[in-house]
Amino acid sequence: MRGRPRSEEARRAILDTALRICHRDGYQQVTIKAIADEAGVGRQTVYRWWPDKAQVLLDALIDLREREPRLDEDTGDALRDIERILARTFALTHESTGRALVGLMAEAQNDPALSDRLQGTVIGPRRDVLHRFLRQGVEAGQLAENVPLPLVVDFAFGTMWYRMLSRHAPVDDRLAADITAVIARLLAR
Repeated sequence: MRGRPRSEEARRAILDTALRICHRDGYQQVTIKAIADEAGVGRQTVYRWWPDKAQVLLDALIDLREREPRLDEDTGDALRDIERILARTFALTHESTGRALVGLMAEAQNDPALSDRLQGTVIGPRRDVLHRFLRQGVEAGQLAENVPLPLVVDFAFGTMWYRMLSRHAPVDDRLAADITAVIARLLAR
C-alpha cells in the first residue's frame, strides 16, 4: 500500500465507531462523515482505507470476531458447545452487530462481491463451527445424523435471521437454549 502506514489507533477508532453508530442509529444513518467525525479522524483517512460504509462495517465485524473469545473450542459435549456458540452469537446481535449484519445482508443482495466477502469472513465461519460441533457430536455418538447437518445449521441461524429481520421475537439466550433442545430432538440417537 502506498502512503503512510495505517495507524492502528485510528483504524480501531474507525471500526469501533462505525459499529457504535450503526448499533445506536441504524445502518441507514451510518455515513463516512459521521464515522470520521465521531472517531476524530478526517474523512480522507476513512476513504484511504475503505471505499464505503459497507466495507468499514464488514471490517469492523471481522475485527470484532478476531478479538472475541474463541468459540470453536470443543468441550467434548456437543450440545453444550452448540448452545454456547449460539448464545454468544445471539448476544452479539444485541451488543453491537445486529443492525450492521442486517444492513450488510440487505446490501449484499445487490452486491455479489459484498455477499461473497460477508459469507466468507463473517457468516461462513460461524456456520462452519456449528457444523463442526454437529459433526463431532455424531462421530462421538452423542447425536445421530437423522437429517442433513447443513440443514440443521440453516435451521439454527435461519431462525436468528428471521427474528432479526421481522423483530417479532427476541434473539437471546432462551432462543439459543430452545434451538439446542430442538437440535437434540432432531438428532436424537
